[in-house]
Amino acid sequence: MQISDLPYSDPGVPDARSGPRFLLWLGRNQIGGQLKSLAWGLLHFSSVAGLPYGVGYAVQAVVDRSGTRLAAAGGLIVLLGAAIALGDTMLHRTAVTNWITAAARVQQLLARRTAALGAALTRRVAAGEVVAVSTGDVEKIGWFVEALSRFAAAALTVVLVCVALVVYQPALGAVVAIGMPVLALAVLPLLPRATRRADHQREKAGRATELASDTVAGLRVLRGIGGEELFLDRYRRASQEVRKAAVRSARMWSLISAIQVLLPGLLLIVVVWYGVHLAREGRISVGELVTVYSAVMILNYPLRHFEEIAMAYSFSRPSAQRAARVLSLQRVTEPAGGLLDTTAPSGDLYDPATGVLAPAGLLTAVVCGDPDLAGRLADRLGGHPASTETGDAPNPDDTAAGDDEREAEKAGLPSVLLGGIPLDELPLDVARSVVLVQDKDPVLLSGTLAELLYVPSSGAVRPEDALAAAQCADVLDALAQSSLDEDPMSARITERGRSLSGGQRQRLALARSLVTDPEALVLDEPTSAVDSHTEARIAQGVRALRQGRTTVVLTSSPLLLDRADRVVFVQDGTAVAVGEHRELVRTEPRYRAVVTRETDAEAPAVRTGPRPASETGIEIDIEETA
Repeated sequence: MQISDLPYSDPGVPDARSGPRFLLWLGRNQIGGQLKSLAWGLLHFSSVAGLPYGVGYAVQAVVDRSGTRLAAAGGLIVLLGAAIALGDTMLHRTAVTNWITAAARVQQLLARRTAALGAALTRRVAAGEVVAVSTGDVEKIGWFVEALSRFAAAALTVVLVCVALVVYQPALGAVVAIGMPVLALAVLPLLPRATRRADHQREKAGRATELASDTVAGLRVLRGIGGEELFLDRYRRASQEVRKAAVRSARMWSLISAIQVLLPGLLLIVVVWYGVHLAREGRISVGELVTVYSAVMILNYPLRHFEEIAMAYSFSRPSAQRAARVLSLQRVTEPAGGLLDTTAPSGDLYDPATGVLAPAGLLTAVVCGDPDLAGRLADRLGGHPASTETGDAPNPDDTAAGDDEREAEKAGLPSVLLGGIPLDELPLDVARSVVLVQDKDPVLLSGTLAELLYVPSSGAVRPEDALAAAQCADVLDALAQSSLDEDPMSARITERGRSLSGGQRQRLALARSLVTDPEALVLDEPTSAVDSHTEARIAQGVRALRQGRTTVVLTSSPLLLDRADRVVFVQDGTAVAVGEHRELVRTEPRYRAVVTRETDAEAPAVRTGPRPASETGIEIDIEETA
């Protein structure tokens, strides 16, 4: 795999059972690149290790006053130098290629998993952790993949040099062959502690990143309630914990580095002392002593890669563990046999778990007695309920005593049906094309307004019509003033639409959803940030534009409810009443309490006469009994 071939057409199915297994899976998928890097590494390290022989041969030629052998030694050194340069260049090239391709594979896997999970991802994994995994953790994983082939080449070179020294000069070679394994293995007892400290540092850094991400996402709210200093102080404390953990980790790694310098120095002293003793006795020549001494000096270079691979693994293992945790999350349990016919279905949208039915071609409003249930119901209607996700570690908060609703979800709920076909059995791309869910807090990506509205669509709804239905005239005027050519479609929208008000962002997101024109559109509180007059016009515009299409609006706004073809009231996770808005206001006290925000103490025993439009969305004469 070359960099020019990226991205992967198929990044594969990762082994996400654990961090080490995920790293092993990455290595297996890069076996070709690793072998290339190993081959160039062997050329580089063996050429470096061959220099002492050339130097020793040259020294002995000078002692023997042999010009021919001195010239041969010079030619050998030049040849080895060229091999070192070529091997080092290609080793760096192939190792970096391995790093980039591994990082690209991990990022593609994370992107696919994020797309598959959708909004359910951030309910299982914090947004800051997702950011940390896709940035810093990918870099750490790539570092280990890059260092692996260099370490393998260095280890093989050390073994070959030790064997060669034993053959070349058995007396001194035996000392080196015994000392080198001691040097390589001396730091092993310290690695578990260094690894734990590195894990602790990465954990603290991940928490600080999560805190920073969450703080930035809620900065506008924090400013509104004056909580900036409080969260800033929390981030300062988290940063200091990261600094302390990093210092503790660095101390351990500095100790390992010191040992890696001290022990080779001691080995050199032993080699020189013993070699001089052998030379005085005439058992070895001066050139052989220089060769062995130089070889021990040169071997310090490949030995440094033992420390690098230990550091790379220590830092990449927790990163791989976090990546594996995200990749192990599943949107749904795959059915034993999927549908052979992947034609987009149509018809009624029905949730067997709650009994909510949205007939085809009608505008159905859903009112939930529990506000939290509305978001979960919207996710269910979109085909990605939280109850069907799996991961390596359940959230203990999900099993709190008395939380019967979440316990029922954990047990698994039946899939939502579209035209009688379970959404779980549809391929993901088909399910996403037929049912679109707009969250109550939709995200606007940075770019121009034209790019924002350039989404997959049926072509039946023009952007101009969608903007008009969402009542975006004032937004277009504001964007036109900020555009150089006074064309609102070319105006830039900042990240998450931060330059727009909450109502403007909400209306642009609604226009984007309307342009998509799916078979079934689910809107979760689409007008919560706009005034009542604009809300009434939006309700009329959505109803007109979605004529003949299935639309579900989760809301408690009387202005939207009054324009719905039918209203479903959900209490305690079950649809308990169905009808028109004015009918339910008159006949269902629980529904009336949710819609009008009226408590039992505030409700009069008998009320006769017109109810204000602010409460019901219309004026009707009613007579009600408490």
